Amino acid sequence: MKKLLIVIVLAAAVAAGWYGYRRWNSGDSAGGGQGETQRILYSHCPMHPEYHSDRQGDCPICGMRLQPVYENPPAVKPAASGHVHISPERQQLIGVRLGEAVMESAGRTIRVVGRVSLDETRVVKIHPRVEGWIEGVQADFLGQHVRKGQPLLTLYSPELLATQQEYLLALKAKEIMSHSSMESMRGDSDTLVQAARRRLELWDLSEGQIQAVERNRKPSATITLYAPASGYVIARNAYDKQKVTPETELFTVADLSRVWVMAGIFEADIPLISMGQPARVLLAFPSTRTFPAKVDYIQPSLDPATRTLQVRLTLDNPHTLLKPEMFVNVEFAVGAARRLMVPASAVLDSGLARTVFVDRGDGYFEPRRVQTGERTDDKVEIVSGLSAGERIVVSGTFMVDSESQLKAAMAGMKRDDQHSH
Repeated sequence: MKKLLIVIVLAAAVAAGWYGYRRWNSGDSAGGGQGETQRILYSHCPMHPEYHSDRQGDCPICGMRLQPVYENPPAVKPAASGHVHISPERQQLIGVRLGEAVMESAGRTIRVVGRVSLDETRVVKIHPRVEGWIEGVQADFLGQHVRKGQPLLTLYSPELLATQQEYLLALKAKEIMSHSSMESMRGDSDTLVQAARRRLELWDLSEGQIQAVERNRKPSATITLYAPASGYVIARNAYDKQKVTPETELFTVADLSRVWVMAGIFEADIPLISMGQPARVLLAFPSTRTFPAKVDYIQPSLDPATRTLQVRLTLDNPHTLLKPEMFVNVEFAVGAARRLMVPASAVLDSGLARTVFVDRGDGYFEPRRVQTGERTDDKVEIVSGLSAGERIVVSGTFMVDSESQLKAAMAGMKRDDQHSH
């Protein structure tokens, strides 16, 4: 009885094996649990879909393992139109990293070119008050730095000499009239002295020079003109033995310890600039030195040639590093309203369209057309096409797009192949 049972079990196993072998050879094997035939049509390369082979192996073009194409492939989760599916392993391989679109108060920096100019409130033009001849020049070259009160030149003036003599005569008359019993005469002598002294003061004689005339009791044949302010000689028209008049501009002295910078603001940025706004000035050549500045004047009209509005910045100029007519870079830090921002690496720009890949879960990514706005450093504003909080691809965007293009091409070739069969 025991032997009979063994024989029956062996017979059943052989029958089952034979039945399975017949089903396999007849192509009646259930595929994916749906009873569909799993017959291989051909093999192809995922990287080169145009290559087909009737055998398994490696692609002769790139060496990648050939993948089989079934007549009735196993059912998979259908992807929405245009979506691309990338397995987690493949995502890690191509460097896909996810992030979120977020609302930010993104400030930005306006960068323009500026030109250094003189602070016109610190420029002094020096003229003689009387006609005469120059007897000697102490400030004798352009660019010379002079200090306030430093001698500039010596001038001989017959008119000034005569006025000194008048002053001395008025002083002598005052001394004589001081012993007079007539009070009106004493008053007249005082008036003459004051008038002569006032004329000397108006002709730029200093208090010390006038006192020297009083003390020595004789006029000086020449007088010395002194610098009224400290600065650099930026213009000179004073030479020895030269005749000068009150119209002659002898020197122009400019104080460069404080300068102006004229910066051109483009039309789109004009509303962002206001009076008193702080700015930063940087040297045009490589340097870490920066100069704090602020807007102290805005021109009322645009430059028609450059379509820019000139704004004036005032800033200190230690060690006179900023030279007149030098070009510099100017930066204005301006704020902005809250905007939807994404990393710049998340936006794929083809030139005709801008695309962001949105994470739909389970390895599916949706290519989404978006409209972008301003770019600030490493972020881009999204004007439309995306909502705050949506998860997007922020790294590996180009590779995801390549996968999408590749799979779209493969799907198209598969449809063409099925139609040909």
